[in-house]
Amino acid sequence: MHGNKLLVETRFRSDPDQLRNIRDTIRAVLQKNNCPGQFIDDLVLAVNEACANIMQHAYKGKCTGEIILAILREQDEITVRLTDFAEPVDTSACKSRQLDELRPGGLGVHFMNELMDDVRFLETDAGVGNLLQMKKKISTRHQKN
Repeated sequence: MHGNKLLVETRFRSDPDQLRNIRDTIRAVLQKNNCPGQFIDDLVLAVNEACANIMQHAYKGKCTGEIILAILREQDEITVRLTDFAEPVDTSACKSRQLDELRPGGLGVHFMNELMDDVRFLETDAGVGNLLQMKKKISTRHQKN
């Protein structure tokens, strides 16, 4: 049985100006690990939405918080873990709004659940903050031709 291989672990501030750097980091790591284009695009979008939610809701817009991004691979599955040190969120409140509501925002959770195979909050090691884990299999429909 193979274990998870850590592809990258990096820390960044909870500042929206960091989102481009986060997206670029994810894209570079996944390209280096021969993940196909559409798979990478899906993962980048899901993680971008998750990070934006952490910044807006967990840290309440404060740019001084810290987020740890870890990307792991086990055979044909990528796992992304996002850890923050904000007050623990009410995970039952982490839901998408109704899709027929015509207004901006509120679809990050919807995109995360649509694009990823598994999205869940885990217990943090220190018992503080939040740990969001998202997994996605690299299926044959993602493979390069």
